Amino acid sequence: MSTARPERPPVRVRLAVLLALQSVVVLVCVLATTVVAMSVQERSIRAATEERVLDVARSLVELDQVQNAVLLDTDLATADLQPLADVVAAASGVDYVVVTDARGIRLTHPNPAERGRTVSTDATAVLAGETFLGTETGTIGPSLRAKVPVRAGGDVVGTASVGVLETEISRSFDEAVGGMLPWVAGSIVLGVVLSGLLTAALRRRVRRLEADAREMETQRRIAGALRDQTHEFHTRLHVIRGLVAEGETGEAMTYIGRLAPVASGLSIDDPALRSLLEGLSAEHPGVRVDPASLVPRGGIDDDVLTVVGNLVRNAVEAAGADGRVEVLVLAGDERLTVDVADDGPGVAPADRARIFDRGVSSKAAAGRGVGLDLVRRIAGARGGSVTVGRSAAGGARFTVELPYAGVPS
Repeated sequence: MSTARPERPPVRVRLAVLLALQSVVVLVCVLATTVVAMSVQERSIRAATEERVLDVARSLVELDQVQNAVLLDTDLATADLQPLADVVAAASGVDYVVVTDARGIRLTHPNPAERGRTVSTDATAVLAGETFLGTETGTIGPSLRAKVPVRAGGDVVGTASVGVLETEISRSFDEAVGGMLPWVAGSIVLGVVLSGLLTAALRRRVRRLEADAREMETQRRIAGALRDQTHEFHTRLHVIRGLVAEGETGEAMTYIGRLAPVASGLSIDDPALRSLLEGLSAEHPGVRVDPASLVPRGGIDDDVLTVVGNLVRNAVEAAGADGRVEVLVLAGDERLTVDVADDGPGVAPADRARIFDRGVSSKAAAGRGVGLDLVRRIAGARGGSVTVGRSAAGGARFTVELPYAGVPS
């Protein structure tokens, strides 16, 4: 039991799906890269901020002014250190600089109301000599801060806290992301455009391959039909040869007559051309064939017979039942002209070039589209020409001109 193969969607649908998939891949890759870049950018900003606040705090506690001031009375220490704290904060770009004494009392603070009060976060570890780096929430909000002990004579006599608000870190990150977004959008657009160009190139390639495949299939059908006709022709030749060899001439002529009935009475000097046209007239008794020839006896070769035969067959098929075909074979001094006209539907101007391509035919049967190709090949090989026009009856007119050397002596 055979199962039918599922019908594949058209090429344009498959290519559209391919373009969509490529665009999705580009979008996913760009977005994934953007997310990684944003994460790296955030870590970079935070690391730079940590390094900055720690450097400022360490530099601050090394100043003799700070080490001496924290030992003074609170009011005197504040008066001495607050201007320094303001200058350091402005110069280093931090949000606050807070210096305390050994009791954890603030000697400096950006908010005057907080000066002289105990710090709001635990300073025990720092007063014990440790350094702190991290995020804590103080009186002005969450901040990334560094706390460093102030030493004098080897003893811890106070602390210095330098911090940047988390809101400022977030603002810096937003600015960095804002500068990145145009590049992200540009990358997405560029990726989609390149995917579209790639898909368009692939579409052209696929169309060419499909056209080649159709041409190969046509050639295969034509070759198969010609093989069948050749086999049949050889069989008939064997029959005719056998009848002639046995002396059965009458039987041979009867057999030939059944294969190619002949209508007599055409007044054409060349016997080969006359026999060809009589046979074609007999094959299509419903079509009126009006031949005329001004070629002397023996002036027609095999190429001319092939041209005439294919053009007349093409014309009688176009004319249909009760049609009319006019045939003129004219020999000049240097050229021989074959003119075949019919009263069929004619050939559209847009199709006049392609009808000579092998396999092109208005008939759907296999093996068609060979005759006009042979006519074109013969004319080209002998340096002649083939033209297609409109007959007086509105059908097609084929005119072939071939070099003519006259009757061989």
